[in-house]
Amino acid sequence: MRITGLLTDDAVLAELGARIAGRRIELQLTQAAVAEQAGIAKRTLERMEAGQTSQLATLIRVLRVLGAASGLDSLIPESGPRPMDLLKRKGKVRQRASGQRAAKATGKSWSWDEKP
Repeated sequence: MRITGLLTDDAVLAELGARIAGRRIELQLTQAAVAEQAGIAKRTLERMEAGQTSQLATLIRVLRVLGAASGLDSLIPESGPRPMDLLKRKGKVRQRASGQRAAKATGKSWSWDEKP
């Protein structure tokens, strides 16, 4: 199954668990061996493979043991400044994100002749 934004959290967890179990089996590793190398309890790995929630650090440890940690780089691509933005800002890199700006009020324009 392809993981998309349309899947529920539970469906994504189940798919990730199935992929982890599949990778472990491809490498002919037991749950106990992976858990020991990752420094986690075997029951934690069992829950992860069953699609139950786990901590991100635990996922990273397991992926490292399975040789799949390099795939995390494509999870959220590194964002760098675009060349045109650097030119506009004269080489300065953004430090903060600005929020959404309020839309300008539409309607009748105000003039000095009006009384409140």
